[in-house]
Amino acid sequence: MSHTTAKPVYAVIGAGIAGATAAMHLAEHGADVLLIEKGPSLVNGPPICHLHAGGNLYREIPEDQCKELLKQSIDTVRYFPHTLNVRPTIIAVPKDDSGSAESLINRLDSVSNYYQELVDIDPKNKVLGEPEDYYQLYTKSDLTRLAKSTQPLIPMTTDDWVIPFAQHVDLDNLKFPVIVVQEYGWSLFRVAASAALTLERYPNCQIHLNTELKKVSKQEQGWHIQCTNVDGEQLSLNADYLINACGYETGVIDDLADYPRERLVEFKAAYVTQWPSCQQKWPEVIFHGVRGTKNGMAQLTPYPNGVFQLHGMTEDITLFNDGLVTSSVYSSQPMLPVRLKAKMDSGWTERVAEERTDKAIRHLSRFIPEYSTAERLGKPLYGAQQIPGDNVTLRAADVSFVGEDYARMEVVKGSSAVEAAKKIIERWGLRVAHQHDVHQHDYLSNDQLTQHEVTVSLNAEQVENRAVELAIQRNYPPELAKVF
Repeated sequence: MSHTTAKPVYAVIGAGIAGATAAMHLAEHGADVLLIEKGPSLVNGPPICHLHAGGNLYREIPEDQCKELLKQSIDTVRYFPHTLNVRPTIIAVPKDDSGSAESLINRLDSVSNYYQELVDIDPKNKVLGEPEDYYQLYTKSDLTRLAKSTQPLIPMTTDDWVIPFAQHVDLDNLKFPVIVVQEYGWSLFRVAASAALTLERYPNCQIHLNTELKKVSKQEQGWHIQCTNVDGEQLSLNADYLINACGYETGVIDDLADYPRERLVEFKAAYVTQWPSCQQKWPEVIFHGVRGTKNGMAQLTPYPNGVFQLHGMTEDITLFNDGLVTSSVYSSQPMLPVRLKAKMDSGWTERVAEERTDKAIRHLSRFIPEYSTAERLGKPLYGAQQIPGDNVTLRAADVSFVGEDYARMEVVKGSSAVEAAKKIIERWGLRVAHQHDVHQHDYLSNDQLTQHEVTVSLNAEQVENRAVELAIQRNYPPELAKVF
């Protein structure tokens, strides 16, 4: 494709985790980037709390998706090194559930072997511990033994992490074995901080916050973009390439560009609570269940100071009875019901937030009786998730292209964003402008695709400090931003 300028301009619409990651990759490789975001800050999106390094939360997805999520998660850890909460995840199956832990073991073995293959290809991929320790099984007698132990102040072994679970969960309510897998926590606020700190160093990335896209027009070469900022000022921009990274509103840009696409959108919420008497460091805990029923999956995600984020996959906790919507022949944008769109745009009423948080606490206390003493802590985390196509169980998706100059980032899980950004660079043959000679361009090698010197040069303290600022600005407890 020929361009009107020697150095093409890449417009990224939406600065959630997908758009911000794309802008970071492009800026770090010397491209001129326009990043347009209607909100007040970067990565202000859905309640990400978990790195899906193997997809073990989702027993319904196929093995190839699990492997893809593992690979994408490894790339994400290497790209965002200061965003992890390094602790395992426990997968437990309740007695009243029709599933079994044994049914997951063959898949776990396959994912574990794939992790070993990735480490053999590149030792730097060993970011989730040793491949042979990717998962461990615990019998009831193992847990009964561990329940008599005292957790060390700094848990070092998997056994150390399992002790609080063994002591506080009603083991008579579970099937065995219980699975412990190295799926780590992931901080949305530290991802946002990493993106902001990185892009601030790149003058070749112009960031337009509080700016809403109104119109895009396909030109003979590239795109004409019209926006309005928070002060009502009109912006008229031109770009050679257009990247649609609008998350659940991706269909809006598809409609403006006249590129139809079938997709689903699902509204979800999670709840922030505090367990005042908790003095231990918990792993993440998943109690499997049938999605959408009263016994839907329960998820406990730990943060410092006894703060926990809760999911309950029932229609009166995390899910909503009309929260899954689909595109139509008239529009690529699925339309959420008015009341859910109002939650997205204006926030929640206090009564609904309190009711759903209390239900989440009761849902977890079925398995952890002492959790009934937990308290509400702040507003819900919420957002809408796009799923390309019509398969509601799809979890591993990244990017699709139309023509030579339009990319549609279709990230279902945040850990797919790095893969999407890499595919954009590879598809469009991005050239790198070296700092010593901006007129000298070389095609990227595979090695260059993984070299992001600014991003990886950030230190943990500066990322955490900025993340805490963002959490407070967004009216969330600072614990959600701190390293656990």
